[in-house]
Amino acid sequence: MRNTRTLTRRAALAATAVTATLVLAACGNDSDSDSSGHKGHSPASSSASADATTAAHNAQDVSFAQGMIPHHQQALEMAKLAADRASSAEVKDLAARIEKAQDPEIQTMSGWLKSWGKDVTTSDSSMESMPGMDHSAHSDMPGMMDNKDMAKLEKASGADFDTMFLTMMIEHHKGAIEMATTEKDKGEYGPATSMSDGISTAQAAEITEMNKLLGKN
Repeated sequence: MRNTRTLTRRAALAATAVTATLVLAACGNDSDSDSSGHKGHSPASSSASADATTAAHNAQDVSFAQGMIPHHQQALEMAKLAADRASSAEVKDLAARIEKAQDPEIQTMSGWLKSWGKDVTTSDSSMESMPGMDHSAHSDMPGMMDNKDMAKLEKASGADFDTMFLTMMIEHHKGAIEMATTEKDKGEYGPATSMSDGISTAQAAEITEMNKLLGKN
């Protein structure tokens, strides 16, 4: 009798173990699992997410990036001239800060345009261009300098350069703020509208600083 009960108990335990194994196998065969049994996002869902991110922009966002890149590039060229032409330490410091702020923004906007499949516009007066290149390609944009303006700045030095640089950069900044305001009002892409807000705030503060350096209130 005792042997019979022992055999019966062992058979029951074996049956339980088999059932548990089958249940675990079924759970491991989840439709969202990969070949190793780990759950993850399917290629289709990842692709859909990427497409949604890429599509979350409008024509204004593209126009903002394509316009602000050459606008920033000209500001950087003007700022670089200050290194060996300006006489004021304050002007040199301001120019250095402009470079530090705007160069990364150019890289960021270029990345947006590439991800959207759009052309990355550049200024003919960018840092890589040779002397004498056309500075007027984008002179119709707010605050952009033309060939004559840039030629005068390149020839100036000392106190004359300081005054000319500050006067021109104030107008340049006003143009950037105008472009940024349009983006804030009409843009759809979150990072672009956020950048435009930062541009407006930072450059408005720099305009105040430059007016003080010019002796204006």
